[in-house]
Amino acid sequence: MTGGGVLLSPLAMIVHLNDLDLLLAELTESAGRARLKKLGFPSDGATRVEVARQRLAAEVDRRWMTTYERAHQRYGRAVASVRDRVCLGCYVTLPTTARPGPGGEEPLAICQSCGRILYWG
Repeated sequence: MTGGGVLLSPLAMIVHLNDLDLLLAELTESAGRARLKKLGFPSDGATRVEVARQRLAAEVDRRWMTTYERAHQRYGRAVASVRDRVCLGCYVTLPTTARPGPGGEEPLAICQSCGRILYWG
């Protein structure tokens, strides 16, 4: 799929997309640029990050992209980690059936409370 010939799972693609969106927010906000400059990082790569985001977004299944965009617009972070069956986006305890099965057809799960895409770690 992407990543220089590396085959990425749908979840990995969504997580990378979320990371790129967070990086773009840092690069486009003046406070974020100032923080990056203070840390010694160049803050002029927003165009390259946008191109990488567009390429990755084109590879994500349209259904998951719609879900991702909706959660991203609402919360800023569209992906939430799950720890001990608790969505760390909204802190709701998830049912045991929320975790996707191994090798299932539906590799991604959505929090039924907040709508974020869940990352089971």
